[in-house]
Amino acid sequence: MENSQKIQVLLPTAVDKPFSYSVPQGLSAELGDIVIVNFRSRLTIGVVWKLETESTYQGTLKEIESIVEGHRLPKESLDFIGWVARYTLNPLGMVLKMVLSGSSEKMGSEKKTRQSKLLVNNSPDFTLQGPKLSPDQAQAVNEILQSTETFQPFLLDGVTGSGKTEVYFDVIKEVLQQGKQVLVLLPEIALSSQWLERFYARFGEQPLQWHSGLSKSVKKQTWKMILDGKQAVVVGARSALFLPFANLGLIIVDEEHDISYKQDEQTYYHARDMAVVRAQISKIPIVLASATPSLETVVNVNQGRYKHLQLKSRYGGAHLPALQIVDMRQYAKSGKNWISPPLRQALSERLESGQQSILFLNRRGYAPLTLCHHCGHRFICLGCTSWLVHHKNSNKLQCHYCGYNQSAPTCCPACQAEDGLIACGPGVERIYDEVVECFPSARVLMVASDTLTTMTQMQEMVSQITNHEVDIVVGTQVLAKGYHFPMMTLIGVIDADLGLSGGDLRACERTYQLLHQVSGRAGREQLPGKVLLQTYNPTHPVIAALSSQAQEHFVECELAERQQQMMPPYGRLAAIIISGFKLDQVEKAAKALSRIAPRHPDLLVLGPVPAPLSLLRGRYRWRFLIKASKNFPLQSAIAHWVKQVPLVGNVKLVVDIDPYSFL
Repeated sequence: MENSQKIQVLLPTAVDKPFSYSVPQGLSAELGDIVIVNFRSRLTIGVVWKLETESTYQGTLKEIESIVEGHRLPKESLDFIGWVARYTLNPLGMVLKMVLSGSSEKMGSEKKTRQSKLLVNNSPDFTLQGPKLSPDQAQAVNEILQSTETFQPFLLDGVTGSGKTEVYFDVIKEVLQQGKQVLVLLPEIALSSQWLERFYARFGEQPLQWHSGLSKSVKKQTWKMILDGKQAVVVGARSALFLPFANLGLIIVDEEHDISYKQDEQTYYHARDMAVVRAQISKIPIVLASATPSLETVVNVNQGRYKHLQLKSRYGGAHLPALQIVDMRQYAKSGKNWISPPLRQALSERLESGQQSILFLNRRGYAPLTLCHHCGHRFICLGCTSWLVHHKNSNKLQCHYCGYNQSAPTCCPACQAEDGLIACGPGVERIYDEVVECFPSARVLMVASDTLTTMTQMQEMVSQITNHEVDIVVGTQVLAKGYHFPMMTLIGVIDADLGLSGGDLRACERTYQLLHQVSGRAGREQLPGKVLLQTYNPTHPVIAALSSQAQEHFVECELAERQQQMMPPYGRLAAIIISGFKLDQVEKAAKALSRIAPRHPDLLVLGPVPAPLSLLRGRYRWRFLIKASKNFPLQSAIAHWVKQVPLVGNVKLVVDIDPYSFL
């Protein structure tokens, strides 16, 4: 045993250090090798994290069970795991778990599965030609291709419909011809059927996909191909970033501003920011594409860290839609009618001319709140501090945080009144009902994330709209994801003010991005488009900026305000969330942590206070918000701080570096 090779093995679990093992005689382990080890009386996989000549462990080392042949993580993946763990303060093992999510705990023992049709080797058809590029598009392609051998972030900034996808398709073609791999991140891959159709038309083959809806066998096959360095394009959600690319040549982050790239449960990270790190580790270019870039990306451009590529006009001579503000203060409120007379008239005109319309409201269900007008009783989730949303189609009251639901009652459970329940406010189901009542001959389709749960359903929706089998679409933000519908000429936003209230740092930025993106669905070809924004606050800076199409001015004002307050992207934020099933234990832990909070002129600790969502899935929650200057060593200060308070019972503590949710 004395001459046995000693190694440190990192396990895909909530640990922040590797464990020492020895290698049996006759075997030799290398960094990155996937091994089978006995850990706490069960066999599990791990990764050789470090080779050591002398073990610090004083006892007898366990031997590894085996080395999985042909499964060695590339050095870039190991470096990426370490970087992400240090930055986000997630345990090393939990970051490794994301990397190994496509492998199997029974590595090599499964029966062979039927091969899926995958983009490998030289299967893409490079003879297929995309549309002729505009001068701005061609210049963007050339600039990116000049940096294919070096790390260089690009912001591909183009108005909706300007052809950003065609630009990076041309770059992808070149990188594939060099025999390298490409990663394309999309905010929600399950909602991207139209993108996949465009890819197939361009390359004559489908890309590899990576998202939660795939079977284990397909995931394992895809994971192994990526590990083997096979030439491929992978298109996926944020988790695709952690695939073990052996020959990565390019990263694309489409809709880089989208909040879906931020994961704020279990392992906290922002995929856009970590993608930039991944590109830096591999010394390759990364393209961040958006019509409404995030303020963080804009500042990186202004400071010279990212190159700015602009597409200033729509492709093929199409024009941006005209935008009209509808001041709802001029119209009497009604519990029945949510569509204003000007919008109703515009819908009627589109129906008469055979064109299509979208009514947008970013709120699922029929009504966000049900209350009794006799006693004031409100229906609240049993496990969360949130209202139950009325879903009329299923006759349910449902919590959108934990999934709890109950049948819609016929009388008030508090006062037993049978005529007192009122549905307050509109959701998309309520708008759908109003459209059907106003336009009984129209073909109306409702689109929301809870009605479209599979790729097949999404493809059917896209097909219905594209083939003009639908006249009016009523939907949520699902419709803002870059779709191209030739006959769509009218966008009506029911409640443009939604999202502007509350204490969210990014509320104005997000609302502007969302409304700008959904407005961009109109008039994408030769027919002119029009957008009507219904608002009760037409002078709000976001509404005014949208009305005057003054995006640059809006961004400048937002950045000036952030800089004045030293908020991101000019300062740093972190959140600490303490949760547990017993309120007294959570409060005690939070106050104990507060007593030893670090003190520094460049650091401000706010809290602890009960979180706005103080009960979530049955767990009570308290929060700290930490604000620091840009150069303050925030991670090391927090890491040292939280280690000083032992947690008891079921109390958990999580750290969210660069938080996007303040609930």
